[in-house]
Amino acid sequence: MFRALIKAKKRMLLKKSIFLGLALGLPAVAISYNVAYAAMHQKKAQANIVETAKQAGQFKTLLTALKEAGLEETLATKCCFTVFAPTDEAFAKVPKDQLDALLKDKEALRRVLLYHVVEGKVYSNQLKEGDVKTAQGQNAKITLRGGPKINDANIVKTDIEASNGVIHVIDKVIMPPR
Repeated sequence: MFRALIKAKKRMLLKKSIFLGLALGLPAVAISYNVAYAAMHQKKAQANIVETAKQAGQFKTLLTALKEAGLEETLATKCCFTVFAPTDEAFAKVPKDQLDALLKDKEALRRVLLYHVVEGKVYSNQLKEGDVKTAQGQNAKITLRGGPKINDANIVKTDIEASNGVIHVIDKVIMPPR
């Protein structure tokens, strides 16, 4: 419904631009049409990675961990990242004592969280089998056969667009090799 509303607004903008062009003359029509056409085909600026994760409603634990690790601002303001984001359900699979210990050790928490981040926007159609260097510094393994995975976590939803990156939802917290 939201997309239909945006399309309707863009069509109305195009009609107004053409009307304005007729009132002002042919050069204005060409300029107005090009501006309206560009607006119709330009993606609206989205929320950043952190705001997008908040809006999704299924990443509360991840957002808490990012804040504790001091990474929230980086993922909100810097560009561009791909985040393999574990859901709250994925964090629930981590034993409570292990998760509590991780939340208390800021450096260990940073290492784990940065292991879920790849620099640059990597969309699902760009994922390739093999190793990918994470922002933590170590490689994670992407497999595509039998459904896309990073290490042993299934990528359950892909290409959630953010203004400064892209989010792929995963069903498990991945831990960096020691």
